Amino acid sequence: LIKAALDAGAERILVGCGDSGTNDGGAGMAQALGVKLLDENGSSIGLGGSELIKLKQIDFSQRDPRLDNVVIDVACNWHNLLCGDRGVAKVFGPQKGASPEIVEQMALGLEHYAAVIAGDLGMDIGEMPGSGASGGLGTGLHALIGATLHPRYDIVMQYLELDNLIPEVDLVITAEGCIDFQTPRGKIPAEVAKRAKSYGLPVIALVGTVGEGAEINFQHGIDYFTSILTHPCGLNEAIDQTATLLTDAAEQIARLLLVGKEIRRCTFTD
Repeated sequence: LIKAALDAGAERILVGCGDSGTNDGGAGMAQALGVKLLDENGSSIGLGGSELIKLKQIDFSQRDPRLDNVVIDVACNWHNLLCGDRGVAKVFGPQKGASPEIVEQMALGLEHYAAVIAGDLGMDIGEMPGSGASGGLGTGLHALIGATLHPRYDIVMQYLELDNLIPEVDLVITAEGCIDFQTPRGKIPAEVAKRAKSYGLPVIALVGTVGEGAEINFQHGIDYFTSILTHPCGLNEAIDQTATLLTDAAEQIARLLLVGKEIRRCTFTD
């Protein structure tokens, strides 16, 4: 997609780093844009995170020169790190079905990758905020492509102008695909709730599913959350029906608020 944007003559590219199915530190993306990742024999390593352990040297001689004339901003989760206990392999590897042995191999590969970047480029990126976004894509974008990482909340707010809207409302409703223990770690609903609480506003989250440890969000500004699903269904059906499900859930929330209003009125009347 970055290459297509360059082909189209883009002067600024905004990359959104969300969920991913890879943990390669953005190496594949960089290779596609001409960056050579070489082993000890000077040959290009293969694709995939498992190849990173072989990395010896980074060669920019064939890197797409158009990258020097374009501004690339990255909206990413600021809490995702490439390495360490909060690193992408240990946090997201198990979620993608990786066994403990594979997680350890991925972690070693990404740590080696970070060490080579530090040695060749003088950049300490292993625990840089956002470096672990999208399986480490944040690292490749910043270190190898020259992109600037930003908390995705800051990027989103530039377009939504939320700071101008929140003071004018009485209730904030946000949403997420799955609310769980990771939501407070830079996810949009938690950031929205944080901003809403600075104005003393209640916050409701409408979500697809309620995951492990979701209750921790009560400590981070979300006062109530509920799934929009009304019956057992597959992921594809849920996605296809999202607009309808959200509308119906919002109506139920509004009706519940009316009930609360009536209770309050009756209490004060009595």
